[in-house]
Amino acid sequence: MQRFKLLAAIVGVCAAQASFGAETAPPIGGAGGVGSEIELATEEASPFTANVSLVNNYLYRGIAQTGGKPAVQGGFDYEHPSGLYAGVFGTNSSFFNNLYIERGGAEGAANASMELDMYFGFKNRVAGDFNYDLGFLRYNFPGDYAPGTTTGDTNELYAGFGYKWINAKFSYSLGNTFGVKDAAGTNYFEINANVPLAEGLSLGLHTGKQTYVGATADALAAAGRTPTYTDYKIGLTKEFDDYELALAYSKTNAATGPGSFYYVLGRDLGRRATVVSLTRTF
Repeated sequence: MQRFKLLAAIVGVCAAQASFGAETAPPIGGAGGVGSEIELATEEASPFTANVSLVNNYLYRGIAQTGGKPAVQGGFDYEHPSGLYAGVFGTNSSFFNNLYIERGGAEGAANASMELDMYFGFKNRVAGDFNYDLGFLRYNFPGDYAPGTTTGDTNELYAGFGYKWINAKFSYSLGNTFGVKDAAGTNYFEINANVPLAEGLSLGLHTGKQTYVGATADALAAAGRTPTYTDYKIGLTKEFDDYELALAYSKTNAATGPGSFYYVLGRDLGRRATVVSLTRTF
């Protein structure tokens, strides 16, 4: 039910802001695409952008967030010509709800079917083809969490540096990270490329490593349930009019099978997956 409320909210705002454009995910290598470029606002462009996306399987950093099921997503952004920007991203997500069911209410959260993120930062170009992006990203996973458990809410600082169509990004967690307690210093390092192939067509390449640190992460690793892993992705993106169609293949080296950290409701959430998405910009 909440996913339909999210869609209704997205459509309602889009109708009120007909001059918006689009970005489909949190900045640089977020959920919505394969690889990323640091795109900068111009004096002529509207400072506001928005989008609505349909995706067959919501992956974030290679891990399925909807148990392999479809997602409806949307984002709104403001970007000043100076490089300052801020935005929000929303999607249905069942990771913590499924975890609650899997662990019999001992972990995760009931009624947790939504992810709402907020971010802001500054990005710009240096010496023509070089660029950078510095910012803060807050992930929110509302729900009725099991007593004594850690919520999925996470705060990250990030820094991205690029040249033309290739970039690298480092994200650093400030505390509890996606449900893992006392995980300050947990980080994600990624390298992304969007290689132009033809007009409106690009090849996306991505690899990233999610490294968990802290006492809880060490205990999980000692128990054979480490949350640390590496992910890989390759895909094609085609732009036409106000739409973007993307096809990607993703896989991780996350531990698999019963008892592993990303094994939930009989499914390895880090297993290989093909993702198809369609985005409409406004």
